[in-house]
Amino acid sequence: MRRRVRRFAGVSLLLLPFVSMLWVASYDRALPAFVGIPFFYWYQLAWVGLAAVLVWVAAKLIGGAA
Repeated sequence: MRRRVRRFAGVSLLLLPFVSMLWVASYDRALPAFVGIPFFYWYQLAWVGLAAVLVWVAAKLIGGAA
């Protein structure tokens, strides 16, 4: 049972970046800007680093070779 919960949590973490990028209406705007960069761009760039962390955590939860 515990293994099933860890696997579900890991898969959920892997789906977060995917779903957040599919929901375009949430970031389809220019403001707020961060150091002159429109929200549209820095939101997507922030997800690159966040997705890397989420993949690492998911691998630890699922028991990958990381």
